[in-house]
Amino acid sequence: MSPGWTPLHVEDCDPSPFVQFTTWFDDAKDLMAEREALVLATSTPDGLPSVRMVLLRHVDEHSFGWYSNYLSQKGRELQENPHAALLWYCEPLGRQIRIEGHVESMSGAESDAYFDARPRGHQIGAHASHQSQPLHSRRDLEERVRELEVIFQDRDVPRPAHWGGFKLTPVFFEFWQRREDRLHDRVFYTPDGTDWRLERHAP
Repeated sequence: MSPGWTPLHVEDCDPSPFVQFTTWFDDAKDLMAEREALVLATSTPDGLPSVRMVLLRHVDEHSFGWYSNYLSQKGRELQENPHAALLWYCEPLGRQIRIEGHVESMSGAESDAYFDARPRGHQIGAHASHQSQPLHSRRDLEERVRELEVIFQDRDVPRPAHWGGFKLTPVFFEFWQRREDRLHDRVFYTPDGTDWRLERHAP
């Protein structure tokens, strides 16, 4: 087995997939340039998929969260079809975690708290960018940023109404561990009443 690859057995997994996620996430500390990076897959109501990277900014014992422009493609798709999938991948440890579930917007208070903690340049950028919309030139975007810097000079930048958080409440997890000869370990978590059912699946 390659150095750093640890076999994954069902009996070694925590009964809670949230605890298991945190364990693997903590194991990856200092091993990844952007440990918070997640793949987010959404789709239109008729099933046309799209995928992109987001940053994990919220984890608790019930949900995973990130922030975005609500008018972006992902924002519009999540409003129309509030189901999504996340993928976290750690190449150094040969691990990935798939998560699927229902998505809802965070409360205004939650979004305000995160927005207020962002660097000022990020705050102004959230106002300046009409995400996923056609842009004539980079110069137009930079000019809009300069205009907003004047508008918000000497005062706090408020969160724009079109920007905020999303939370995914999982109904499925897969923990995947790389093994030799493509005989990978895969453990699925699915709801079982108020608990989770753990099963090994073939690679």
